[in-house]
Amino acid sequence: MSLQALWNQFLADPGRILNDLALFFTLAGAWLLLATRRREQRATARLVPQNEAQAVALDESTARMNRFFYRFGYGCLMLALLVSWYSTRL
Repeated sequence: MSLQALWNQFLADPGRILNDLALFFTLAGAWLLLATRRREQRATARLVPQNEAQAVALDESTARMNRFFYRFGYGCLMLALLVSWYSTRL
């Protein structure tokens, strides 16, 4: 599709296009949260057999990276909610 055709489609129904954008942000944020949680569970499961007596703690850089991905994922979900809310006001 050309850029002009996309622009004409946006002008015809801006609410639908914004709702599609909100759906994209929702899927991206949800996937990021699920992938981060799964990566965290795998790392924890890998550490448990090595030292069952000690509390399992990830190193600081991994924990910081996980916090960043959690915040970014929740930010994507919040952005999707705001865009979806705005699209209903058009």
